[in-house]
Amino acid sequence: MIERGAALVSRDRSRVVLLLATAVFFNYADRGNLSTVAPALKSELGISSTWLGILLSSFFWVYAPAQLIAGSVAQRLDVRRVLAIGLGVWSLATLFTGLAGGLVSILLLRLALGAGEAAIFPCTSRILAEAVPEAERGKANGLITTGMAIGPMAGTFAGGMILAHFGWRWVFVAFGMASVAWLWPWLTTRQPPALPVEAKDDHAPPTYAQILAQRAAWGASLGHFSTNYSQYLVLTWLPIFLVKGQGFSLTEMATIGAIVYLAQALGSLVSGWGSDHLIKRGARVHGCRVMIMVGTAGAGLALLGAGLTSGIAAAGMMALAGFFIGMMTPMVYSIAQTLAGPRAGGRWVGLQNFVANLAGIIGPIVTGWLVDRTGSYLPAFIVAAAVAVLGLISWGLVIPAIRPVQWKA
Repeated sequence: MIERGAALVSRDRSRVVLLLATAVFFNYADRGNLSTVAPALKSELGISSTWLGILLSSFFWVYAPAQLIAGSVAQRLDVRRVLAIGLGVWSLATLFTGLAGGLVSILLLRLALGAGEAAIFPCTSRILAEAVPEAERGKANGLITTGMAIGPMAGTFAGGMILAHFGWRWVFVAFGMASVAWLWPWLTTRQPPALPVEAKDDHAPPTYAQILAQRAAWGASLGHFSTNYSQYLVLTWLPIFLVKGQGFSLTEMATIGAIVYLAQALGSLVSGWGSDHLIKRGARVHGCRVMIMVGTAGAGLALLGAGLTSGIAAAGMMALAGFFIGMMTPMVYSIAQTLAGPRAGGRWVGLQNFVANLAGIIGPIVTGWLVDRTGSYLPAFIVAAAVAVLGLISWGLVIPAIRPVQWKA
């Protein structure tokens, strides 16, 4: 009977992790759709690279600060409903972008998209910290962050095909309707119980001031900023880099973009499963830290290589960058969940994501400005490589040890 109960808990846990991975898939597909249609939108609206960078950045104007609110709400309220409301808001924002009349309305809907999508990672981190054993979190985060790659892959490939045949508006309508459909299985799936040891810890969650007093929080936040800078440079500028910078057609862009994100998904799975294997062998520190250090260094070098090459070689370097970005992403959340524990999982990730997503505000604008001023993408990739050095310092030196913080009662 006990074994049967354990099997049911494991099945419920697997279903929830799969649904969370699907939600992240839609999260990244919906935020990346503007990048997919950017070549057509840029031509239709006649906007410069600088203004396109501002439009791509606008999502993060709300998404980044909303992490602080989402972290507190996810820590205190029914996390399942918080995530459902957030997804409903971002799905409708995506759908209505396809009906937008001009630049201003697109900008406002991007802000609404950012507000809705802010719920995903604080909610996910609280659920995993409470219900998934530490030795299984790498695999769970690997599967979930695979959605961060498969989402843009589907968005770039399917969105590129829809764009080529039906126009940019149908890209948003199609993905918005698909996202809404996720709500039914989420609201009807049984949630797994909290882990027995963690369920006893009923103290109030630490405040943001208490979290900021931790050196590890600063290291994880700055390291996550570095990870996001590379990831968002690819997410926001890959389609237009391939079309305008390298001369590929829309259909070629869709295929190459899908390969880049497929490589990222593979990197996430390799990193997640590999870190769990090392943790089970007793190498907790090395399991997470080695994976994220290799990913950070590899992504910076690959992006630099993309700026120094052209054509198929540049596309290949972007695919390599995608693989290394994939290696980083599961570890970002596994490390945060281990450091914070269940008492602070949602709030810690809210704070960490706030700092990290400042990269989404800065990166697209800096990239667009440099492309306009120099006529080349190389300076933008040099900046990304420099930010990767910041990440190596943060993950390798600023975080003293990857172990749970001992919060005061």
